[in-house]
Amino acid sequence: MARVLMLKVQMDYKLIMKTKFILFDFDGVIVDSFQIAFEVKKMMCPNVTVEEQRKIFEGNINDVKVDPIKHDEKCRHDIKFFEEYNPRMRNSAVMIPGIDEIIKELSKEYSMIIISSSMSDMIVDLLKGYKIDQYFIEIMGNDVHASKVEKIRMVFSKYNTDAEHCVFVTDTLGDIREANVLNVKSIGVSWGFHEKERLEIGNPFKIIYKPGELLRVINDAFSSK
Repeated sequence: MARVLMLKVQMDYKLIMKTKFILFDFDGVIVDSFQIAFEVKKMMCPNVTVEEQRKIFEGNINDVKVDPIKHDEKCRHDIKFFEEYNPRMRNSAVMIPGIDEIIKELSKEYSMIIISSSMSDMIVDLLKGYKIDQYFIEIMGNDVHASKVEKIRMVFSKYNTDAEHCVFVTDTLGDIREANVLNVKSIGVSWGFHEKERLEIGNPFKIIYKPGELLRVINDAFSSK
């Protein structure tokens, strides 16, 4: 198993571990990445539609049992997704406006960890470029484990915590479903890969429509019974 990629932190308030954890998805939540992912998928499978691309995130992207894409001789099965995706992300991914200030504010009260299906090193590079890397205590990408259920379990074990002390912020139904397996409350954001109606299928704690709502809703999630 790939090692968990740890971020170096300065000698400041971050070294005092908070007892409540916000688990952040990365793609679609912190960065606007759907179009980049879709363009790479179109290179691999020219017939893929936007809806098919969204549909594969209704579960864990690594565990798609029924591929909605209709493959034909034009499909390029020799192309490796991350070999194309990572450079494009590093060169052109745009941070969701305002999310940096929200992350900075949340870090004063909560320990924050990224749990993503992207690769850890690419995530770290972008966080450093956005100057928000110091607010996260750990990055757990696809190289750590393919399952977000297992990565959440790793958080429970490593930090001696549990579902009651964690909230998952995500933009996909698949992530909500994985959080539900461990009874972790999720907050769906509507500005990412999935729209409100699809997120609702997973019965998240709340769906929000702009980053500024996160402060209040996360507090509500931890205070609710």
